[in-house]
Amino acid sequence: MFAVEVRDHIMIAHSLPGEVFGPAQKLHGATFIVDVAFFRETLSPDNIVVDIGRALDALRKALAPLNYANLDEDPALRGQVTTTEFLARTIFDRMAQARRDGWLGPHAEGVSRIRVTLSESHVARAWYEADVDS
Repeated sequence: MFAVEVRDHIMIAHSLPGEVFGPAQKLHGATFIVDVAFFRETLSPDNIVVDIGRALDALRKALAPLNYANLDEDPALRGQVTTTEFLARTIFDRMAQARRDGWLGPHAEGVSRIRVTLSESHVARAWYEADVDS
């Protein structure tokens, strides 16, 4: 399996309702490093997994609505507990759609799997990984 990974970051504000979240129940900020890995069994005719420039552009576009946003006020996320795991899945869905829509360049349909990792700090991270067309 071949893979290419790109990285960006977002800064968000949110609160996490529920006893399990302790002090994070209050409104607080977080900065996430976001890594997106693209996997495929064989390389494209250009001997690449995916066009890195296009992958970076697609990631920036996927993250733009979240960056510098208070997620508690985002109508698209209303009613959701915006945990790191939830956000990883949200970003995965956007990146999978970018692949399906052709934003990752020629032959990107060969990308069969994507993993989105959000690092909260140097000691904690979460990810969501799945087949693109599952």
